[in-house]
Amino acid sequence: MTNLSGFIKRLRDIMRQDPGINGDAQRIEQIAWLLFLKVYDAKEEDWAFMEDDYRSVIPDDCRWQAWAADDGSGRVMTGPALIDFVDRTLFPALKRIPVTAETPMRQAIVPAVFADANNYMKDGVLLRQVVNVIDELDLSDSEESHAFGDIYETILRTLQSAGSAGEFYTPRAVTDFMAHMIRPRLGERMADYACGTGGFLISWLKELAPQVRTADDPRLLSRSVYGIEKKQFPYMLCITNLLLHDVEDPDVHHANALTRDLLNYTDRDAADVILMNPPYGGSEKDDVKSHYPADLASSETADLFMAVILYRLRKGGRAAVVLPDGFLFGADTAKLNLKKKLLEEFDLHTVIRLPGSVFAPYTSITTNILFFDRTGPTKDVWFYRLDMPEGYKHFSKTRPMKREHFAPAEAWWQGRREIIEDGHPKAKKFTAAELAALGYNFDQCGIPHEEEEILPPRKLIRRYEEERAALNGDIDRILAELTKRLGGAS
Repeated sequence: MTNLSGFIKRLRDIMRQDPGINGDAQRIEQIAWLLFLKVYDAKEEDWAFMEDDYRSVIPDDCRWQAWAADDGSGRVMTGPALIDFVDRTLFPALKRIPVTAETPMRQAIVPAVFADANNYMKDGVLLRQVVNVIDELDLSDSEESHAFGDIYETILRTLQSAGSAGEFYTPRAVTDFMAHMIRPRLGERMADYACGTGGFLISWLKELAPQVRTADDPRLLSRSVYGIEKKQFPYMLCITNLLLHDVEDPDVHHANALTRDLLNYTDRDAADVILMNPPYGGSEKDDVKSHYPADLASSETADLFMAVILYRLRKGGRAAVVLPDGFLFGADTAKLNLKKKLLEEFDLHTVIRLPGSVFAPYTSITTNILFFDRTGPTKDVWFYRLDMPEGYKHFSKTRPMKREHFAPAEAWWQGRREIIEDGHPKAKKFTAAELAALGYNFDQCGIPHEEEEILPPRKLIRRYEEERAALNGDIDRILAELTKRLGGAS
């Protein structure tokens, strides 16, 4: 078995010597497309073994075994010849693979993955070394293949500190908790319309896997996930992630889920379950907002995705969505209408307030998980604050949030009760009418803050004069002391 523990380190050490690679973000992207081709080659071997008429969509000279694998003969491409082949033959060929409506998804993903991919390396000898390290992986070995799935998770976690790429990665503790609490059922279809590297899709599959018992169940499992990702790099990572987890025909699309008219969705577009962490903090162009009714059109990306979720959740369906604090207390037109719709047409039964720094180091924005069903209007909403674990001041790259940190929330979930700590609510139930009366302010049971005392103007002026007089007295005393000492020194 390949020594997987040092796999990433070996690749990084080689790439640091290449003049074309600048920083971790480019290193990871370079590793990503090479890994995709290695993983895809292993899958093609399986498909060719099981299907007599299987034909690869990749040209023969561009398949991994033809140019990347080293057979020990000494004739393998390296140096300038390898760089020339990758830049002038491999990439153009993969980008130009024809795709029609009849092209199977497992083949259509190849040109989609390479649509905007780049080869950053300039030194063909170093590129050969990188390729050789990746080729050492024996993905036909079941044990090694599963072990590499864990290594791939390490690559995805590294994204959090690789420039802005961390925006596509949701900590696995969060995705696993949400998938567990949503209670998957085999035969359901789960969707993520901004799926990034596929974290929610993988957590769903892992949570659902124990229900696989019959010969037909693995097919139901692999067809139970659907994703859309706007940006090419995380899309590539997501596809590779799914292939590594035995989803051989990934129903994941390289597209922008926000560019379709909201009112045109039908039952065919609906999902039984939606698990998402919509991008937040960004904004969309006016032409994107034109796809939304005026009362839901927003410049905030998270609001637009929330609208998509509400329109694409099947009747009777369930959803769990990560949203920033700004959605909870926001009072602009779109947010108010989305929250009103949530209460009137959906059952928003639980809001979990997450501790700060869950998404560190990518962002320090405090987030929440909203759990709701499309089963009728909301009666009551439970809010629960998940505090920072004992011994933690904040989460970090070296001390990330772990799955067990959700244990208090899970324990509370089963036997819900109101909790007051230090005079502040940690868990509390609100009726829909109470939240409406609060102006749809969902910012409840958050981290307590010391409230500022607001005084009437006259009292405020009097207090200012008193504090200023006291300060002046201190200044006069210090000046007198200094004058005395200086006078004594003279």
